[in-house]
Amino acid sequence: MPPNTTASSGQKPGKSGRKKGRKARLFLIVLVLALFGGVAYGGYWGVSTVRASFPQTKGSLTLDGLSGPVDVKRDGNGIPQIYASSDEDLFMAQGYVQAQDRFYEMDVRRHMTSGRLSEMFGSGQVKNDEFLRTMGWDRVAKEEYDKKLSASTKKYLQAYAKGVNAYLKGKDGKDISLEYAALGFTNDYQPQEWTPVDSVAWLKAMAWDLRGNMQDEIDRSLMTSRLGPKQIADLYPEYPYSRNKTITQEGQYDSVTGSYVQGSGTTLGSGTQSTAGTGLAGNTTAPNGLQSQLSKLYNVLDNVPTAVGVNGNGIGSNSWVVAGKYTITGKPLLANDPHLSASLPSVWYQMGLHCTSVSSKCQYDVSGYTFAGMPGVVIGHNQEIAWGMTNSGVDVTDLYLEKITGEGYERDGKVLPFTTRRETIKVAGGADKTIVVRETKDGMPLLSDRDDELVKVGKKATVDSGAPDRGDGYAIALRWTALDPGNSMDAVFQLDRASNWTEFRTAAASFDVPSQNLIYADTNNHIGYQLPGKIPIRAKGDDGSLPSPGWDSKYQWTGYIKQSELPYEYDPKRGYIVTANQAVVDKDKYPYTLTTDWGYGTRSQRITDLIEAKIKGGGKISTDDMRQMQLDDSSEIAKLIVPKLLKIDVADKNVRDAQKLLEGWDYTQDADSAAAAYFNATWRNILKLAFGNKLPKELRVKGQCLNVAPVDTTGPADENQTVRECGQREADQAQPDGGDRWFEVVRKIIDDPNNDWWKAPKTRLDKAADNRDELFARAMKDARWELTAKLGKDMDTWSWGRLHRLFLKNQTLGTEGPGVLQYMLNRGPWKLGGGEATVNATGWNAAGGYGVVWVPSMRMVVNLDDFDKSKWINLSGASGHAYSAHYTDQTDKWAKGELLPWSFSGKAVDKSTSDTLVLKP
Repeated sequence: MPPNTTASSGQKPGKSGRKKGRKARLFLIVLVLALFGGVAYGGYWGVSTVRASFPQTKGSLTLDGLSGPVDVKRDGNGIPQIYASSDEDLFMAQGYVQAQDRFYEMDVRRHMTSGRLSEMFGSGQVKNDEFLRTMGWDRVAKEEYDKKLSASTKKYLQAYAKGVNAYLKGKDGKDISLEYAALGFTNDYQPQEWTPVDSVAWLKAMAWDLRGNMQDEIDRSLMTSRLGPKQIADLYPEYPYSRNKTITQEGQYDSVTGSYVQGSGTTLGSGTQSTAGTGLAGNTTAPNGLQSQLSKLYNVLDNVPTAVGVNGNGIGSNSWVVAGKYTITGKPLLANDPHLSASLPSVWYQMGLHCTSVSSKCQYDVSGYTFAGMPGVVIGHNQEIAWGMTNSGVDVTDLYLEKITGEGYERDGKVLPFTTRRETIKVAGGADKTIVVRETKDGMPLLSDRDDELVKVGKKATVDSGAPDRGDGYAIALRWTALDPGNSMDAVFQLDRASNWTEFRTAAASFDVPSQNLIYADTNNHIGYQLPGKIPIRAKGDDGSLPSPGWDSKYQWTGYIKQSELPYEYDPKRGYIVTANQAVVDKDKYPYTLTTDWGYGTRSQRITDLIEAKIKGGGKISTDDMRQMQLDDSSEIAKLIVPKLLKIDVADKNVRDAQKLLEGWDYTQDADSAAAAYFNATWRNILKLAFGNKLPKELRVKGQCLNVAPVDTTGPADENQTVRECGQREADQAQPDGGDRWFEVVRKIIDDPNNDWWKAPKTRLDKAADNRDELFARAMKDARWELTAKLGKDMDTWSWGRLHRLFLKNQTLGTEGPGVLQYMLNRGPWKLGGGEATVNATGWNAAGGYGVVWVPSMRMVVNLDDFDKSKWINLSGASGHAYSAHYTDQTDKWAKGELLPWSFSGKAVDKSTSDTLVLKP
């Protein structure tokens, strides 16, 4: 949920509003005193309020609708394993149990997906609701449910909803969670029944966060106000295919059969799609009006609540699988750790779903990670196979400029009418608001309608001479695969039931959005990879890297890549498969442009190197080896830059002392490392001086102001012709973020000491830098004094963990609710090792600071020889209740890199069970 989510309506309070606010604050103060001060009657009342929502985990309960008894066995971490005798009972119980632990989280997220946050949190969420209603996730989800999903999937969704509603029956908000108790003092909101569509809509939120390169599309356009085409190309270098391996290496597209095949395949013909996109009707620069328009669009996008990620920026993940011939067990080992926003509770929910006897009546015996609010298991294993996921990053979104004429839009010289609908947003504590949503015939909503200024500035937008006259300006529309009804929910259950590679690929064929890298292993000693997803085919010459002209139909999508054409691998000769957001396939072996914005392969190549080092050394890989690989925090950019830094002659003794920290450093970023702290500070300042200060204000950190030349320059600016510009982007979304794209940018010019990017203008305190070493020296000096200010003058007290800290914030009232409530709901900090683009990817944004932005949201290692020897960990805990013993009981272990035992067999589950609840019909 967003930082601007509040517990109030956002209206200016009148006398009654002020009274209600005082009453709410008084309640919170009394509650805190009761919890921590032991006030007699108040203590009883306060503690009872907190504990009222804790779930019953022992004894028995009656649930209307069950056909037989269901056992819910929880281990010492509160992780449930559910045993039932029918599919419907299994998923009904799953709904009940998840609601016990996480209903408030489920409720908030369904309000997000349906554009109804204002019903809970007031007028402060109206803008978000307008945008989400414009995209219409819940409308698409309903159409999927009504027209696309299989009968069995609908049956499971209905059973799950029945279980959630059985939990809600007869409960007030305060009986469900502490947040409702607090919310009740400012809002009359009452939870409503759960519906099957609420679960389906969750996949739209997931797809939005994992949507691909929309931010890069906007950023490249914004850069044109200050940078030329070559400079922008410098900042988006091509993927290093020769250095960092792609995911698939032993397959190729066969142009004769029109399919992707394992083996050498046939050489691609002239039909290979161009990677030189035009966009913006062939323009190489974006006009000022469009600059402003895209900047405002980015601000709208940035405010949309996140479901599982960081609004599309920096989202990564690691997964890899090793064949049995290289493991100590003789069977495959599979590891996965998705990198997502740090949220509280964790976005993942661990559980097992077991049929007491697997048959046609009851088909599931599966365990792993899922999302609260959605039935089934998303990542994990069943009796025969295991699977993991990472974000593929394929480009499934395009922005289009639309020429508005009267009440319609232009397409190939004709004016077509918009499809319109009216949406009424209910606002807690305020008046309803009605908006009109406009869509093209392709189902593309006009995002620019959600900000009045976007339409105004569009009047100034110009493109090439072939474009229609701007008239009243251009609008911005979105084409996105997830806005077409699909059947991804079918895929979840198909994965859970799959018993072999063929069934796994069949399930993958239904996984249309979001497109994920799927890795596979089975108990018969096979491993594999499949790229699934509904991936668009664009017109020749259009690569989706910039906004396209909507008035020309040749820029519309021409279809989707067939399942048989999508890259895969099965039992590759090398004996392992690594996916970590790198390129899926070599561009010379594939006729379609999947994206122009892959991750650059830093993590994937490091994992590959670690696996190969073990294999070439003659060793066998163990479960603990896989865990240790997940914790690798080696800095690849430090290996490149530190040797250069150590050669610089530094005059200032204090800076020289800091420089000496890097001597003999092994490039690992442990939490207690002073060298890691100083290097990362130096890296941050290198990026700022070489690149950040030269970017347009729309990409720089909000509030950071510079004197910049009014025209593009990468050299020293004329101080007599500068203007004051302040950054406009949130700190965790600004550029340069320091990820492995920037690693590659620097790698390209590191041996060119006189490259223009190494030039930096003089300031009041520093002379101009005219080359690489002068800029590096200045960055080392700036880093020394930055850390002195942050950590103290004594370098013996410095450590990376003191800078690089994780705070877990409850993603609703824990962000900008009353301070006392934030204190009650939030946890932290934890001092972490790792860093950006390391395998242990505790991400931070170099433009904004050192705080942890995203994390390995869970870690797992599956042992296909003995599932009971598998290991797992969650970021927080099973419970969403702030004072439950399982709210953050896994976090300390997660921070230390430990994993928990993962029981699967009935015998192992019984041995680890602490509490048993029997649900009776």
